[in-house]
Amino acid sequence: MKREMSVNGSFYPDAKVELHRYFEHFNKHLEEQNISTDAKQSRVVIVPHAGYVYSGYSANLAYKVLANSKIKNIVVIGPSHRVAFSGVSLCNFESYKTPLGDIHGSDLAQKLRDKFSLTCFDGAHKEHSTEVQFPFIKHYLDEVKIVELVYSQVDARFLSKIIDFVLEDENCGVIISTDLSHFYNQKEANSLDAICLDAIKNLDIDKLHSGCEACGITGVQAMMISAKKLSLDFSLLDYRTSADASGDSSRVVGYMSGYFNEKV
Repeated sequence: MKREMSVNGSFYPDAKVELHRYFEHFNKHLEEQNISTDAKQSRVVIVPHAGYVYSGYSANLAYKVLANSKIKNIVVIGPSHRVAFSGVSLCNFESYKTPLGDIHGSDLAQKLRDKFSLTCFDGAHKEHSTEVQFPFIKHYLDEVKIVELVYSQVDARFLSKIIDFVLEDENCGVIISTDLSHFYNQKEANSLDAICLDAIKNLDIDKLHSGCEACGITGVQAMMISAKKLSLDFSLLDYRTSADASGDSSRVVGYMSGYFNEKV
């Protein structure tokens, strides 16, 4: 069974040449700003999931860091925006289609299915929070194999157990997908998003639930729980809002990217 594309042509280009132009544009900007990710590597990143024109720059930074880790399997974890259900959905995809070519599904999927009794809610996998990550993965980690997990109503502690299991294997990585606040003015968004960023940096779950309005807050909390257990620190790579691309600061969406590493 192949995981077909559902938001190509809207959230990201459905033409290979256009995707490469995005990546070239993002990386040219990094060069112009003398920003380098060469010395950074991680197996765990948090990335946004809006259209590339809005959040692609932030996501691109995280994938450049992730690519330095040389991992072989990645689990992409994102919230369901279209379908409500109980638990975490894992479908038996042998491959994931992208405009840059297919990505192979990982054998890790069967291990997760057996250990955590995960089932497939097929409709949940027409999900942009996970799908927008696939072209980045194909571009930066061409040989990697992936598993897509989409969650709805689930306890963050259960999701954290899945993350712990994945990270036990040094060849495996985790991508947590989330956007931040939605449709406030720039000042209000910055204030709300600062709560999220401070909570993640300090692994403060109480603060996370004291004003953070991330749509993927359950996945973020799950990762924070795991980070505490695994003694991981968080490093922020980028924060911005849709106003950076649109110029409209009256009604914005917040985006961030960052990564986790062992404490020094």
